[in-house]
Amino acid sequence: MATAKTPQPVTELPDRYLTPDDIAWLFKVPLETVYHWRKQRVGPPGFRVGRYVRYDPAAVNAWVAHQSELDTAA
Repeated sequence: MATAKTPQPVTELPDRYLTPDDIAWLFKVPLETVYHWRKQRVGPPGFRVGRYVRYDPAAVNAWVAHQSELDTAA
């Protein structure tokens, strides 16, 4: 019987702000999904730097931890 694996905080994030491409790669989802998450405000919190979207690695880890808590509570 297979058990569901709970999401764990990403520990090997680069020492820089992440791009939408980085987020798509980390979560193995299409880039369009990352943009959809941002539009719906359901994904990791991002911020704009001019016309570019960036993600703070600490905020991404916090989002993953929160998602894990929500999944466990369900």
